[in-house]
Amino acid sequence: MKIEFQSPDKVNGLMTVTMEPADYQEQVNKALKDLRKKANMPGFRPGNVPMGLIKRQYGASVKMDEINKILGREMYKYITDNDIKMLGEPMANEAQTPQDMEKDDTYTFVFDVAVAPEFEIKLDKKDKINFYEIKIDDELIDKQIDMYASRNGHYDKVETYEPELRDMLKGDIRQLDAEGNTVEGGITVESAVMMPQFIKVEEQKALFDGAKLGDIITFNPKKAYPDNDGEIASLLKVKREEVAELTCDFSYQITEISRFVKADVNQELFDNVYGQGAVADEKAFRERVADELKAPLASNADFQLLQDIRRYSEEKVGELTFPEELLKRVMKRNNEDKADDYVDKNFDASIRELKWHLIKEQLVSQAGIKIEDDDVKNAAKEAARVQFAQYGMNNVPEEYLDNYATEMLKKRENVDGFVDRAIDARLTQAVKDMVTLVKKTVTLDEFNKLAGE
Repeated sequence: MKIEFQSPDKVNGLMTVTMEPADYQEQVNKALKDLRKKANMPGFRPGNVPMGLIKRQYGASVKMDEINKILGREMYKYITDNDIKMLGEPMANEAQTPQDMEKDDTYTFVFDVAVAPEFEIKLDKKDKINFYEIKIDDELIDKQIDMYASRNGHYDKVETYEPELRDMLKGDIRQLDAEGNTVEGGITVESAVMMPQFIKVEEQKALFDGAKLGDIITFNPKKAYPDNDGEIASLLKVKREEVAELTCDFSYQITEISRFVKADVNQELFDNVYGQGAVADEKAFRERVADELKAPLASNADFQLLQDIRRYSEEKVGELTFPEELLKRVMKRNNEDKADDYVDKNFDASIRELKWHLIKEQLVSQAGIKIEDDDVKNAAKEAARVQFAQYGMNNVPEEYLDNYATEMLKKRENVDGFVDRAIDARLTQAVKDMVTLVKKTVTLDEFNKLAGE
């Protein structure tokens, strides 16, 4: 077997594989013999079908399968042995001539190979990268406590509706005719819940201002919620397709007004957030809140650092030349189910991600990072911790997090994502030692503005 590889422009490779009968015949014959042992044809006992018949019926397809196996194995061995930085998979050259598999002949296969551009990126103490440390000040602690107070709040019954207080109404809806009378047999909904502050049209929203318990408000759902048939269907308990005809007014008699009240910052709140008796007073509560904020804020700072490392490294590397036409062919082949313009719309973003992927590979290698199972497990646990925190569960036991992470990792589609997270986490920590960090202390608001730039 002869393999030749040419890459005159360093990024577009052409691999030519010439295969003689001696390269594939033994493997093909073995596959045919194995097939004969299993073949079951009318008129012959199993395993006794004549080899000539087996070859006539299956010879070409078996040969193609075996040649493909040999091609794949030998090409990847050549690529590995010659340290070719291949992007994606080899693609059959568009000028490839058909090969006659019926004959035991010499075959020539030509493949296009996308080759990664040559560059080198190394980071050291001469490289200066900003690192933002988010300070935990009283304002931030107050916001977190306010969030806990909101989560543990309750509704009080009141007599008058106040939109700025986000009051919730409950009442009976009845369909009206053109004269404003209730339609006999028309739409009626009892105990319908409304929060008028979310009505989009000011004129309709204003109808509820200052309303009191027992008041009857006449409003028009189609005018109140334009272009939102789903909201109207939900309110009136009708099918969505019926909404288009409901252009009439409706009455709404208020039977209940509820006002949300945040929880007081007292022992009851302390116990609800951290458990019975875990915190004794407000000072200790604030200290516990401040301590709790450290981990997520540090995680945010590390995430931003990785984004800054990426920008800095991309600028340091400069523009790279990629085999764009070949990569577009690869991208189109891998997304055959997408629209015709999918590649054009997404190609530039794909190249940016590919460039960062190549840079990150070198940085990971420079740092000597090797990902172990524990790294992946920790990445899954951290994802679980963040997920539970979004639901206000900030004290989930480690054992529960461990079990939850184990379940997530049982799904193969999750594993690659957690491996990437583990690599990012290890790389972020490694870069802190590799470069000179220019530390800057900022408030959370300042940090969010920087992150959005």
